[in-house]
Amino acid sequence: MEALSGMEANQITRVYGEVSSLPALLSADVREELHPGVQMYTVTAGWSQTDLVRGSRLCFSQRWTLITDANDHKSIRTVIPPGPCVPASGELLIGLSPIRGLRAVVRDMGGQQLLEIWDPCGLRKCLNLTALNKHGRVYDDVQFGGLSWSQCENKLLYVAEKRKSTAEGYDGEFAWGKDRSVYCEDWGEALTNKSTPMICEVNLQSGTVSVLPGVPPDVSPGQALWAPSGQSVFFVGWYHEPFRLGLKFCSNRRSALFQLDKDGHCECLSGDSLSVSCPRLSPDGSTLVYLQGQVFGPHNQCLSLQQLDLKGRTTSTLIDVVSRAQTDGFAGVYEALPSCCWSADSQRVVFSSACRNQRGLFMVDRRSKTVSSLSDSLSDTSEVYGGWKLLTIQKDLMVVCCSSPSSPPTLRVGFLPSKGEAVTWQTLQKPVLTFDFHWTALDIEPSPEEDNTHHPGLHFGAVLVKPSRPVREAKTPLVVFIHGGPHSQFAAEWNCTTAGLAALGFAVLMVNYRGSTGFGQDSILSLLGQIGSQDVKDVQRAVLTALQKDVTLDAKRMAVIGGSHGGFLSCHLVGQYPDFYKACAARNPVINAATLLGTSDIVDWRYTSVGLQYSYGQIPTADALTAMLEKSPITHAAQIKAPVLLMLGGRDRRVSPHQGLELYKALKSRASPVRLLWFPEDGHSLSRVDTQADCFLNMVLWLLQHL
Repeated sequence: MEALSGMEANQITRVYGEVSSLPALLSADVREELHPGVQMYTVTAGWSQTDLVRGSRLCFSQRWTLITDANDHKSIRTVIPPGPCVPASGELLIGLSPIRGLRAVVRDMGGQQLLEIWDPCGLRKCLNLTALNKHGRVYDDVQFGGLSWSQCENKLLYVAEKRKSTAEGYDGEFAWGKDRSVYCEDWGEALTNKSTPMICEVNLQSGTVSVLPGVPPDVSPGQALWAPSGQSVFFVGWYHEPFRLGLKFCSNRRSALFQLDKDGHCECLSGDSLSVSCPRLSPDGSTLVYLQGQVFGPHNQCLSLQQLDLKGRTTSTLIDVVSRAQTDGFAGVYEALPSCCWSADSQRVVFSSACRNQRGLFMVDRRSKTVSSLSDSLSDTSEVYGGWKLLTIQKDLMVVCCSSPSSPPTLRVGFLPSKGEAVTWQTLQKPVLTFDFHWTALDIEPSPEEDNTHHPGLHFGAVLVKPSRPVREAKTPLVVFIHGGPHSQFAAEWNCTTAGLAALGFAVLMVNYRGSTGFGQDSILSLLGQIGSQDVKDVQRAVLTALQKDVTLDAKRMAVIGGSHGGFLSCHLVGQYPDFYKACAARNPVINAATLLGTSDIVDWRYTSVGLQYSYGQIPTADALTAMLEKSPITHAAQIKAPVLLMLGGRDRRVSPHQGLELYKALKSRASPVRLLWFPEDGHSLSRVDTQADCFLNMVLWLLQHL
């Protein structure tokens, strides 16, 4: 341990700066240009990069020109390298028009929100949306936000907060004086102050903004897009009565697909008591696909892909919910669809999704309803990517982000293949730095006594990442890294925390316990009522499996880290296996599910997680609170021996920071080693740049001190 313990804070900071400053892909767009005898494509990619000096994330774009073969327009002959990166400042939303490629930008400028329209000659039009005072702030989040062009390119759609009224009340006083203390619901964690969204239309010819009437009063609209005629719009509406529940990371909120015409007539196009999202219109305007799931139950779930025939007004299932991961590698749909996901012939839909320990790229054919993988065959077989994310597909040209635990995001392109053919992928931008890590995906089977009797025979997984060359030590200390959710996933893709730890000499085991996405809906359902036991045993089983398979790991120097439900499991593990782990670092952990019940923005999950049904009128009972307490890490606090580092966000609305404080006081009262970092301006994800740097530095120093 001598080499590791000799590290200084500046070395840790340098390594973190190195891995965190590598650019991450955000978006991409494709434009087709036809010239005599030549077909060209312009690919524009948007990136984000962390700058520790500024303490902020910078955005920039790059542009490539692709020239296809004269005899085969699906073969790229020449790639013209991009010029210098173009900084993008204050851009909240971006949308390219379908024909002329006009660029619409909603930009924040010192608190003012501007709508800009750019053409090849420069700025064509600029509207000060704040000064027009038709609505509040424009939504730029992934849940509600978006910028949609009409086919005629004279109109735009976006979603914004309802304007606060300043009309006089009945008593002659201003409403803000009378009602300023009235509680206003919003949509929870990361959506604070987003309460009453409205669909807004911009007429670019007249320069006017109007709010579309006719949205049902019990619905909050979002994800709006134009119908082919330009005379109506489609949107997703989330029901907000009797009250709003947290929406981020929750695909189980009651919602529906609507069509709203210019006269204010609104029609529901999907079933009742379902959740829907991501409506995507086919290029020929005939079909709308969207994702559909169940209400309540797991906060995240395997979704079905529905297709709506707009002419016949009939809906059918294109991809059904997958109960168990299939032998051909497909495990279901778990992720949002990109804004452009259709093939040019309107017969195929392309998407990314979790698949066991990976994130794969898939295509479904509407004619046969068969799903096939597009990420299996690589033109460069020396590279293996565990993460494939579709950024866009336009004119059958796919733009993807590929990565692995040792390779940061790589930008690649490839044409959608004909039936029976493989994709020929071409790399546009390699990462400026790759790492000499060894990584492997593990398939893990529970022991017979740990099998779930209601969902037997389920496997789960993990990804082991370690330095290829140990740091002058015989064995490598192991950090067990547990994802939150619990219904999420650690894919074998680039992870800044994992890379930083591996670069500093630690091995990292990222565990996908039963209940993770990518293993089928049965795996997700198996965890309900079993938190604190099944998931804890799965993580421990994964650790024992890794130790058995890799003798270079040091079983005497084990630590566990995680956030949210990952923090919940980390604290359970050091309590249930007090002599096994030597250190723990937990971010915003659930410590006492009973005391969390009244403070979380997703109160429904507090019941569902312990196996209880939820309804809006639920009143806590002694039995329910007892079940929540019995499954909580606080019940094992007296057995904890490992030093615990807690990192808490003061503005966390999903898991109150008082959860971590509860464990902090329990450990302090027993003179157990504990340290607490408090970030008053951060929320559940602890996503601020300065917060993440502070957390990484303190976590590594904590591990070095106690391993």
